[in-house]
Amino acid sequence: MFQLKFFKSAKGEEYAYEFIKGLQQHIRERITVNIQYLHDHGNLARRPYVEYLGNKVYELRTACAHLEIRILYFFDDRLIILTHGFLKKTDATPRSEIERAQKIRIDYFKQKD
Repeated sequence: MFQLKFFKSAKGEEYAYEFIKGLQQHIRERITVNIQYLHDHGNLARRPYVEYLGNKVYELRTACAHLEIRILYFFDDRLIILTHGFLKKTDATPRSEIERAQKIRIDYFKQKD
């Protein structure tokens, strides 16, 4: 079984948690179900719930009320680090969001050392 953790910046910001907290209750509930799926399945989680984006970054996919919500994450052994979330408005995940997750991943491992 995997553990989940929200990335916390050096300034104490938890981007994914703050993003989820800002959504409507019914959307938060749907995301929570998908986060539980990720927790239960870890690196065995598959589409349509997760997608590998490259460079060790993944996205948790949630569709709700005509919204496409994405939470990006990466693995640290058996720990899943949720980086941040966004509302997807295009067919492809924006490169800027992937780069943001990659930067957060680098920051995470720097903080860990």
